[in-house]
Amino acid sequence: MDHELLILRHGKSDWSRRVDDFHRPLKDRGKRAAQRMGTWLLEQGLVPDRIVTSPAERALTTAEKCAKSMGLAAAGIRQEPRIYEAGLEQLLAVVRGLSGDDRRVMLVGHNPGLEELLRHLAAGLPPLPEDGKLLPTATLARLSLDGPWSAVGEGGARLLELVRPAQLPKGFPWPGPGGSERRPRPAYYYHQSSVIPWRRRDGRLEVLITGSSQRKHWVVPKGIQEPGLSPQASAAKEAREEAGVEGVVGERPLGHYDYHKWGATCSVQVYPMEVTRELPEEEWEEHHRGRRWVTPEEAARQLREKALAPIILGLAEALD
Repeated sequence: MDHELLILRHGKSDWSRRVDDFHRPLKDRGKRAAQRMGTWLLEQGLVPDRIVTSPAERALTTAEKCAKSMGLAAAGIRQEPRIYEAGLEQLLAVVRGLSGDDRRVMLVGHNPGLEELLRHLAAGLPPLPEDGKLLPTATLARLSLDGPWSAVGEGGARLLELVRPAQLPKGFPWPGPGGSERRPRPAYYYHQSSVIPWRRRDGRLEVLITGSSQRKHWVVPKGIQEPGLSPQASAAKEAREEAGVEGVVGERPLGHYDYHKWGATCSVQVYPMEVTRELPEEEWEEHHRGRRWVTPEEAARQLREKALAPIILGLAEALD
């Protein structure tokens, strides 16, 4: 049976950050390009069985953004240290070591190695574009290989497609009542979940509120529902990162609210979370936010999102 190798170069990286090469992040432009490529693969029915990526931040983020746009969990991505700064022979070794159970595999990495691999494997490459680049950032090469991964060699592949992000639509498809519309972000961005962290202290119910990312107002943990995670698990992940707490998330939502962002309406499911542990500052990813334990009534007054007030007061009534 034929195999397909999807070679994806990482998105545009951000050189303004003073970090070493391994930790250089993506620009927003690079993130959007990776998401658009993932959406295109999903629409074309080309979702890979396996994603293998360099662990460098710009490549790993590219792989994660692309995977989520295809509805895949980021946790299923395999990080392969050999891909970072790899030459042709190292990349060939990675490909030859792929599992035969995986028919279609995406390899995410860097130039010049990926371009060397593409030139080595594919016979009859098209002429170079005017910009002289075969694999610019976030470009995907789709190859068909005869035989097993272990036997891949020079000229043993056929180039099926070479897709640049500039060829793809700028927006992302969303099923609207009048047919598909396009939005500024992938569809999963508009389904979100949140938790109301609570505890009892000296017999009194308290609710945890945290500062917003810019510390301009008070919020509770909220985020995009991650593909591959339940709404409760996604909300618990946000609670750990944003508020530095862990706990037990209720099975049923307390309620929901809608708000406008990214050119459309986001829907948020709100769950209760009984806090069992507060992380020390060194373990709290976003400790710059700050946090406060307050009464439910004060939380209802202090939170910027007023739709949360009746939800919090309803939780207090149910627990008392």
